[in-house]
Amino acid sequence: MADKSLTQSQIVDQLATSNGLTKVQVRAFLESQSALAYKHAKNGFTIPGLGKLVLVNRKARMGRNPATGESIKIPAKKVVKFRVAKAAKEAIGGAGPKKAAKKGKK
Repeated sequence: MADKSLTQSQIVDQLATSNGLTKVQVRAFLESQSALAYKHAKNGFTIPGLGKLVLVNRKARMGRNPATGESIKIPAKKVVKFRVAKAAKEAIGGAGPKKAAKKGKK
């Protein structure tokens, strides 16, 4: 059975213990990092070793109302996505299958 993800309190506790800081200091740091990420996400915000927040433009498209089956137009919009860093993928083990080498004539 998979373990549950860490709560914010557990993350703060573990970071405080491992870095010799108080929980108040760690919580303040995480809140300021979040505020900074929100402010700069439109230009891309990198969290070293974890990944990057990027702003992506989604095109307008046709969708379907699942309740009525009616076609609806979904407008274009900007969304924030998180791209996981290669180092994080490798550390977690989710790098995925390697691409097969292309066969070519010599």
